[in-house]
Amino acid sequence: MFADLPLEAMLSPWALGLLGLLIGSFLNVVIHRMPLMLERQWWGDVAGQLGDTASYRRVFAGDAHPGLLQAGTSITQGIEKLAPLDLLRPASRCPSCGHRIRWYENIPVLSWLYLRGRCSACGAGIPLRYPFIELLTAVLFAAVGWRFGAGWTALLWCAVVALLLALAAIDWDTTVLPDALTYPLLWGGLLAAGLGWLPGLSAWDAVTGAAVGYLSLWSVYWLFKLTTGKEGMGYGDFKLLAALGAWLGWQAILPIVLLASVIGAAVGIVMKLRSTLREGRFVPFGPFLAGGGLVVMLAGLPRVLDLMGWS
Repeated sequence: MFADLPLEAMLSPWALGLLGLLIGSFLNVVIHRMPLMLERQWWGDVAGQLGDTASYRRVFAGDAHPGLLQAGTSITQGIEKLAPLDLLRPASRCPSCGHRIRWYENIPVLSWLYLRGRCSACGAGIPLRYPFIELLTAVLFAAVGWRFGAGWTALLWCAVVALLLALAAIDWDTTVLPDALTYPLLWGGLLAAGLGWLPGLSAWDAVTGAAVGYLSLWSVYWLFKLTTGKEGMGYGDFKLLAALGAWLGWQAILPIVLLASVIGAAVGIVMKLRSTLREGRFVPFGPFLAGGGLVVMLAGLPRVLDLMGWS
């Protein structure tokens, strides 16, 4: 049936918007589960390190206390008892009562409205962010369709949008930008440019953009650390900006950083005035880098430079 549809219909803004609703539903799973998957992995790393007596002896010049070995064994056994967890298993359930979400309770946006934002079994609230992510993904996918037209390249940019949304939400929640998302975004941009799939962006511009993106924030990080003795950002921010440079070119790096800095500072000031800053009194930078990248991607670099008075 779909094979008979023209490309303009399959990749129209409306079709991409519908696809965005479905992808947005999956992004909610990614945003919720990937941090938990990472935490399991980290605890496994801790257990492995506690059981590495040779490493302990090299570092501390002595034998490890038996309690450390026992702790490592206890952690390992605890992890082994946990139910499998990945992006597909287990099936979605209510975190309050364990009610398995039925297919008709998992229709993007509509199910949330039908259920009035509450679990059908226990009545626990379903956060508004779930339909918000679905709607935002749909709107951005549709915007990609209008911006890039009904071509296969639009699907590449939709993938970029999805990864940026997931990274932004995870970083906002946890201050972590998972390598499992930033690396595919980075290498995907370099590959797409190298294969000539990104009109107007050469492989050289992509490679230079990745290098400039990474090294610019890396330099700021070390300058700040050497000056203050504190860490102002994480390495995930370097990788994210490198990935944006790979997709948008080195010319986009400065506008993205400026947009992210201005918006991030404004949000930080508002949160400070409302006393909603998290422990440590900082705001993660990744969501604003992702937002700056989306602005440049959808508006186009020439228009952004013109609005900034740099054209």
